[in-house]
Amino acid sequence: MTDDPTDTPGESQRQDGTESAAPRRLPVTDVSLVVLIGTSGAGKSTFARRHFLPTQVVSSDFCRGLVADDENDQSASAEAFDVLHYIVGKRLAAGRLTVVDATNVQPEARRQLVAIAREHDVLPIAIVLDVPPGVCAERNRSRPDRQLPAHVIPRQHRELRRSLRGLEREGFRKVHVLRGEAEVAAAAIELEKRYNDLRHLTGPFDIVGDIHGCRSELETLLTRLGYTLTRDAEGRPVDAAHPAGRTAVFVGDLVDRGPDTPGVLRLVMGMVAAGHALCVPGNHENKLGRAMDGRKVTVAYGLRESLDQLAGESEEFRAEVRAFMRGLVSHYLLDGGALVVCHAGLPERYHGRNSGRVRSHALYGDTTGETDEYGLPVRYPWAEEYRGRALVVYGHTPVPTASFVNNTVCLDTGCVFGGSLTALRYPERELVSVEAEREWYAPVRPLITDAPGAREGRPLDLADVAGRRIVETGLHGRVAVREENAAAALEVMSRFALDPRLLAYLPPTMAPSATSRRDGYLEHPEEAFLGYRADGVRHLVCEEKHMGSRAVLLVARDGAALERRFGVAGPGAIWTRTGRAFLADEELTGAVLDRVRSAAERAGLFEELATDWLLLDAELMPWSLKAVELLRRQYAAVGAAAGAALPEVLSALERAAGRGLDLAHLTARQRQRAADARAFTEAYRRYCWPTEGLSGIRLAPFQVLAAEGANLAVRPHDEHLAWIDRLVDADTAVGPAADGTDGASGAGTGGAGRKEPVLHRTRRILVDTEDEASTAAATAWWEELTEAGGEGMVVKPLASPARTVRGEGRPGGLVQPGVKVRGREYLRIVYGPDYTEHLDRLRLRALGHKRSLALREYALGLEALDRLAAGEPLWRVHEPVFAVLALESEPVDPRL
Repeated sequence: MTDDPTDTPGESQRQDGTESAAPRRLPVTDVSLVVLIGTSGAGKSTFARRHFLPTQVVSSDFCRGLVADDENDQSASAEAFDVLHYIVGKRLAAGRLTVVDATNVQPEARRQLVAIAREHDVLPIAIVLDVPPGVCAERNRSRPDRQLPAHVIPRQHRELRRSLRGLEREGFRKVHVLRGEAEVAAAAIELEKRYNDLRHLTGPFDIVGDIHGCRSELETLLTRLGYTLTRDAEGRPVDAAHPAGRTAVFVGDLVDRGPDTPGVLRLVMGMVAAGHALCVPGNHENKLGRAMDGRKVTVAYGLRESLDQLAGESEEFRAEVRAFMRGLVSHYLLDGGALVVCHAGLPERYHGRNSGRVRSHALYGDTTGETDEYGLPVRYPWAEEYRGRALVVYGHTPVPTASFVNNTVCLDTGCVFGGSLTALRYPERELVSVEAEREWYAPVRPLITDAPGAREGRPLDLADVAGRRIVETGLHGRVAVREENAAAALEVMSRFALDPRLLAYLPPTMAPSATSRRDGYLEHPEEAFLGYRADGVRHLVCEEKHMGSRAVLLVARDGAALERRFGVAGPGAIWTRTGRAFLADEELTGAVLDRVRSAAERAGLFEELATDWLLLDAELMPWSLKAVELLRRQYAAVGAAAGAALPEVLSALERAAGRGLDLAHLTARQRQRAADARAFTEAYRRYCWPTEGLSGIRLAPFQVLAAEGANLAVRPHDEHLAWIDRLVDADTAVGPAADGTDGASGAGTGGAGRKEPVLHRTRRILVDTEDEASTAAATAWWEELTEAGGEGMVVKPLASPARTVRGEGRPGGLVQPGVKVRGREYLRIVYGPDYTEHLDRLRLRALGHKRSLALREYALGLEALDRLAAGEPLWRVHEPVFAVLALESEPVDPRL
């Protein structure tokens, strides 16, 4: 409570005849700025030491000592108070109770402290020690280190007395006046929790979004959440309790626009009174409360409906409503501070704070000062910048579907506008919704538009990708995207890429292993194993590198699955590393997806992963399926030119040798070039074979990236390969159709009533980097693969993601998610037919940039999958996906 400085507390007489003040309890908010006010010698420092921790007290004398080595040097006061104000600001910013020990008898000194408290949104509290001037003078005379002129204390006391009546007007929210020595000695500080501090309540909670008078939908939602409704004699719901003791929390905007504002209030007020619910105010409660109190407000945005409906209720009920709305607290801290509930959202710096600014933001949010095409204010996107530890749950701005953004979630899903009423089950982070029974109130701005991402409340925006960007990743910190790279990516994304609603992931580039020093080799498994062992990674998996092109597949279980999750109907999509559709033929794309879907269905993956869609990382073969023009222009042309020219050269050299010229060295050199050219032609031809429809196409999945609500890319690789084996087995096991045919029309038929397999197994071998026999076996396996014409292998840590191991087993930085070790003959395609003659020069290749790029793109890819799994809106998922594409335009040797 606020004390009246004109009142004199009651006093009692002790038996010895001296006066003794009754005990005084001084309530002090646990996070506040306490300003001690009193003349020199009033006992402020003694009072501070008695009632507060030494670290909580900031003394002007101490600050003088800091700047002047003398606590009594009054000439240093200006600098000392600069230091004092700085320390006070830092403590308040950290949410610490802070006590200022100074005379503070002058209004200007107090005004600066009140301003600091307001800046940090804490309550300023004044504790006045009104001790007689004679007592103060005597105390000062007894201090050898401080001798004040005789006029100082009387002047300070006059200033103090003049200040008493105006302290509340100066901005102090509580004023405690202690008169005389006895009352000062009898005082006791009583720390009070802030009204919004309910950290001791740990839930579980069911947090309900904006209701706006939709009482029937609220009853349905509470019932679906497991609450049992209690009704009065007239059948109206007046309470709801959960058998498991869960607590409902309402984010405000209970009233206006909808058909039954009194019914919603009666139910919510009953739940709050019974201890079954908490409630914070919305801007509509704030306005309705002022209107019911007779204050002048603009009757708009559904307020008339509420006033008319409440007019039919009793005066007693209306009085209860007014008292209920006046008692609502702007926001609540719950579950140890891990959860914040408010109406319009709240940046972290306001959590648990008390001020008009905090209340205003909690009720109304912040705007940019602009209006949209519907004349509505443009909300400042505070959630996009939020990086706080606490989950902030709010409403206020209607969105078609609730989604998590930077550890925030908006639950206003526009029930009154015909959308839905949504609740968040906490700590489960499960969203539960019920559809609106009808559109009760026509919105000014449509709830859903056709823009990509609009159904999640925030369509894609050019500003999201233009210019220099910084993307926060959980694995690799902040990843920067340069402006020129963003421009290149925007060109690709806008002209050639798939619908961004489907483009949930782009695979990262992959760095080669460290360059080998072995004779005749540019790459060898030995360097990959040694590199991972040096990083502290013991268990690896080596996977066959397929002879095709990287492909990402989004496979739907049924025709409506993608519409439900991604807003785009269809069987799914297949795309390249740059987001383009892999196959130009939509019918062929559908056929491939159907084979994968059928295999996943038979393998039971949809049920096991509780999903109706899957995101797969794969290799689609043959290489010529996508790169036929590249093969014609670059590789076939080299082989054809060598095949035409080198025989003529050898023939000419042989004729010249027949005439007695010594051309043996030159002839041998040309024969080696011819052999290299033949090896080059044979190498690239292994990646080309004819296809017709599905016939000839091979798809080799090697990772199940994501499913509904799950980022599966962080699971160990052996789990992925086990899933893939089941997929391949299910595809291989396709039997005759019911009509005796293979169920296919031509393409993909393998004869004898069976479909030709499309899915291809990824061979692998596990490696222990600390076991020489294990690494030797893997090396022999690689040699066997590559000598048989295979491309090579990819070496990955078995765990995903993997980090280096520091001293005492502590995790360090991110290690390469995989390195490729390519065979000697395949590298002819990359570096040219006669590359083996230039190994010394090629061994100088710089891998640093490529490895850095691989790590950044990998972290961005996993960040996109994390956001997808968390149900974050499209623009949030799209941000790291776009960044991967942008990084692809960084200049790097394409042969690496």
